[in-house]
Amino acid sequence: MNNKALIFTLLTVLLFVAFIGDLLTGNAPIAPVEVWSALFGSSDDAIIDEIIRNYRLPKAITAVIAGSALSLSGLLMQTLFRNPLAGPDVLGVSAGAGLGVALLTMLSGTIVYPFISTMGSMAQIIAAIVGAAAVLMLILGVSARIRDSITILVLGMIFGYVASALVTILQSFADPDSLKVFVTWTFGSLGGVTWDKMPLLLALTAAGILVAFFLQKSLNSLLLGEHYATSAGLNIKRTRISIITIAAIITGAVTAFTGPIAFVGVVIPHFARAFFGTVNHKTILPATLLLGSILLLVCDIVSQIPLAGRTLPINAVTAVFGAPMIVWIVLKRKKL
Repeated sequence: MNNKALIFTLLTVLLFVAFIGDLLTGNAPIAPVEVWSALFGSSDDAIIDEIIRNYRLPKAITAVIAGSALSLSGLLMQTLFRNPLAGPDVLGVSAGAGLGVALLTMLSGTIVYPFISTMGSMAQIIAAIVGAAAVLMLILGVSARIRDSITILVLGMIFGYVASALVTILQSFADPDSLKVFVTWTFGSLGGVTWDKMPLLLALTAAGILVAFFLQKSLNSLLLGEHYATSAGLNIKRTRISIITIAAIITGAVTAFTGPIAFVGVVIPHFARAFFGTVNHKTILPATLLLGSILLLVCDIVSQIPLAGRTLPINAVTAVFGAPMIVWIVLKRKKL
């Protein structure tokens, strides 16, 4: 077994261990035997069965989906813009999702709220998807007219800043109850994706991941610069639009279902490159998916450790893990 296969095997085992660890972790202590029984039979305790099957298991699966999707989005952005600090939110899609949720909370006292309330918890998800899609349409419109990727990056960041500014304005007018709902959403949560919502999240992210695998050769060409890629016969505009669309869809989908989750998409591609010692996307892309899943599972385990009777917001835990890693990346690349 060569080194690459060995590392992939170890990462797969680590993913499995982290997944089981996430099932075992929570406010209610549950023995491994009871977890096994709840998954593959019955633990003879309806409460334990409910916790494992309908809360911890979908939460762990959501961590795998979100971690892999955000990490892939970060890899795509770093390759497209050739910027080591580019992440899933660099185009403002996450901010657009936040704007959609903020607008929704402002409607709580209007005549349309009775209609919104009939959608239940899907209302936030739909609002976030609409907000993310609106920003995506702006980015695609810009991409079709501008040839320079850096200009698109700057405009994407500006769109994000504008969306964030609008969110701040809406917050200043929101009543305390609506403001609390929105702030809670910004904490991020992996526990809100129930079995009935899982197929939609999985379909959106899996489609983007699958298409990304077909772009590996194009992504490798972009690593050498757009001029080289063009001379090699790559259609830069079409490839750029494809990359932006994939990254925006999977980022918007994850943000809509889990709220904003920071840093995962920025740091994981760097660790994938460091572990395998290559920038070839045929290796880095699957490695990024594995590492992103592992990191978010570990962060979820940490978030479940009770402090003063409370669990930690997942967004705060990923920030604590990710911030030192960003510092390491900056120090390693002094040319930044």
